[in-house]
Amino acid sequence: MNKTILLNQRPQGKPTLADFKTITEEVPAPQEGEVLLKTVYVSVDPYLRGRMNDARSYVPPFQLNEPIRSGIIAEVVKSKHADYQKGDFVSGTLAWKEYQTSTGKGLQPVDPSVAPLSSYLGVLGLTGLTAYLGLMEIGKPTKGETLVVSGAAGAVGSVVGQIGKLLGCRVVGITGSDEKVALLTDTFSFDQAINYKTAADLKQAIQTACPDGVDCYFDNVGGEISDAVMAQLNKYARIAVCGAISLYNETKVPMGPRLQPIILTRSATMRGFIVSDFAEKFPPASKQLAAWLGEGKLTATETIVEGFDRIPRAFLDLFEGKNTGKMIVKV
Repeated sequence: MNKTILLNQRPQGKPTLADFKTITEEVPAPQEGEVLLKTVYVSVDPYLRGRMNDARSYVPPFQLNEPIRSGIIAEVVKSKHADYQKGDFVSGTLAWKEYQTSTGKGLQPVDPSVAPLSSYLGVLGLTGLTAYLGLMEIGKPTKGETLVVSGAAGAVGSVVGQIGKLLGCRVVGITGSDEKVALLTDTFSFDQAINYKTAADLKQAIQTACPDGVDCYFDNVGGEISDAVMAQLNKYARIAVCGAISLYNETKVPMGPRLQPIILTRSATMRGFIVSDFAEKFPPASKQLAAWLGEGKLTATETIVEGFDRIPRAFLDLFEGKNTGKMIVKV
């Protein structure tokens, strides 16, 4: 039989397991021009929380009693499609199902001989592209500048920091545990890292870690952490707003510092982005990321949870900071 995970109800604040429902269906049979896919790896990402709300956004919301969808690596187990053979591996935005059919639209072949399959959901997938293109197109870091990354031990943040070091920046990461602080400095070669949960004065901690101010800020979290970083911006600073995980589960709009005076007086540029904004630049970006990974200049860190039934729990764990690097479920 074929398990499928549906959106059972829209979360009020922080999601719970009750917001998901697992049903069992028959395994579908591919029609002419289709393939039958078996899910191998599932990506769980913070942005999925926004799609659980019935609200306008850059992508349509998930519908109640319909399967949740995210990045998936799947194996072709049956093919009636001219372009795919049994045993091929593909990536795409697919449903949280053990098995599903596809016409091939939106699928991308992936090669396990080039890199581990899970890498195509992480550093060689949209995660890596988000880090690279957000940093290069908006952050525009140059050698000798100071780059601060929030959510620095997460999937995107850990790649952003490593790229910053490759470009010759001083890189400071903000994260939520002493273990992750050590990971950032020892494994990812960040110049310094700050545990925001134990810092007595976060603004002062950032100022100490960034004695020359902040030239580029890659924001994955928003909230009070970003408020503290903004206070240290240099003139002509660039802020790439990739995410705001600290705010996703808020039921009321929180009040924070007014940013306009800082943006104005520092002549700073602040831009939010979705990785698809730079779709035309995916091929050269993917080539560069693959080259760095192959040369050992990038370290891909993953938290892999095993079992299809554990997909919802893995998603919830993102909001507890239980992942290091990319959170992936191996089916």
